Amino acid sequence: MNIDEKLQILADGAKYDVSCSSSGGEENPGAIGCNKTSGICHSYTSDGRCVSLLKVLFTNFCIYDCSYCLSRSSNDIPRAAFSPRELADLTINFYKRNYIEGLFLSSGIIESEDHTMSLLIKALEILRFEHGFKGYIHLKLIPGSDPALIARAIKLATRVSSNLELPSSKSLQLLAPQKSHSSVLQPLKFAREFSLAAGRKKPIGMSTQMIIGATPESDFDILKTSSVMYERKLLKRVYYSAYIPVNSDTKLPALKTPPLKREHRLYQADWLLRFYGFSHGEILHKRKNLDMEFDPKTVWAFDHMELFPVEINAADREMLIRIPGIGIRGADKIIRARRHRALGFDELKKLRISLKRARYFITAKGRYYGVSRMYPEEIKKRLQSSSKRQLTLFDQATLFGEL
Repeated sequence: MNIDEKLQILADGAKYDVSCSSSGGEENPGAIGCNKTSGICHSYTSDGRCVSLLKVLFTNFCIYDCSYCLSRSSNDIPRAAFSPRELADLTINFYKRNYIEGLFLSSGIIESEDHTMSLLIKALEILRFEHGFKGYIHLKLIPGSDPALIARAIKLATRVSSNLELPSSKSLQLLAPQKSHSSVLQPLKFAREFSLAAGRKKPIGMSTQMIIGATPESDFDILKTSSVMYERKLLKRVYYSAYIPVNSDTKLPALKTPPLKREHRLYQADWLLRFYGFSHGEILHKRKNLDMEFDPKTVWAFDHMELFPVEINAADREMLIRIPGIGIRGADKIIRARRHRALGFDELKKLRISLKRARYFITAKGRYYGVSRMYPEEIKKRLQSSSKRQLTLFDQATLFGEL
């Protein structure tokens, strides 16, 4: 099998792993593969650039038989494996051709956990030391591998991750009996300890991924798992991946479409956990699952109408960022502007505060600009009507070539 055939198989096998976004590494001026602090990520940057990375499996051979995984040992699929030098040479050649800016490397388990981890490390050593590549590398750590190998790996990688896969130990035992939550989290614990012991100011960037919809856990269970890991500072980010059926297995649900809307709501709730000071209990204190019609912060506001409307000129920052439609940057702009004068509705517009939702939850200079009475059902109707009207206008503009 030639290198192109291997790449086709192993790049396709890596597409189901979503935990490859990054804020980037440190700059290395004058070095091959130096990257900017704006980062290597699998999306568009704030200035409109699309940055790219080689996202690939080292091998899709695997001794594990996880029900949800395309590379499971019992599947009859084309198999391939790079050698460490093939992978390193492929990466540097892609970089020199300006195809990529970094590498995301994962792998199935071939022979044993330690053997696989050693092969990954060898590939990175060739890339770092022989080719002089100083750019971004995200490495998937192999659960169950020797701590000494983890220590070597974090010296070579910019960011590491280890997939939790499923929200509960019970579900993991059902669908991936060769894994456990403790074994999956152990590499991240080692990575945190080793990176701090090596003199880093903060632990190496770490992340994990959970599959959503393959097992019966509620959104409350999922967010509770994420919250515990954030509180323990075990990782920087959890990625949520809507379950995509790739195998036939009686233990797996028969879904017609992936639960993408649920995935989206979980990302919104996760953002509230990480940046807005919400707890998982606040986000889902009256229900087990997130609302599919309204975002989690708006639903929280509906559940706490006794706190609203909030006077925009008096509320503290913590309360401002809990108002639907007002984010962290918006709250900071409001706080800076009101030092000089009281803010009315017109001033908020000039600050480019999004008032489509916020107007129903605030007063400005004592005036309320929402509906006559603050009933949640009435506000919901107004928001629904506004969303439908905006969609209609967008469809019309698209039809007549105005967008």
